Amino acid sequence: MHSSSNTLVPERLKSARERLNLSKAEAARKIGLTAASYVRYEAGDRCPSSQVLMTIAEKLGTSAAFLCEETNDISPDVISISKKNEPLLFELINDAQSADDKTLQQLLSYYHQLTKND
Repeated sequence: MHSSSNTLVPERLKSARERLNLSKAEAARKIGLTAASYVRYEAGDRCPSSQVLMTIAEKLGTSAAFLCEETNDISPDVISISKKNEPLLFELINDAQSADDKTLQQLLSYYHQLTKND
């Protein structure tokens, strides 16, 4: 879900960046922006387009709604999984897309049992 007002709140951007322990330059690289552009967004001097806002949210592991102060939930609403970088997870998600709700619930339950002792 993305913001209808599309008004980035600079403090939220800073919070999302700091949660990942990134410098401004590192955040800019991760997002694919110049350091100068990123600094202007975090300072509140510029407002990103909807597309850039969605990219910022995805790359910083949060949502556009959080960055625009529409929610206090910092968790992401979109997760990208690359076949190249995460082939096993990609295969699992790709296969699970065709499963029915009962199978997905069983899979999730089994996953929770496997990771309970971690």
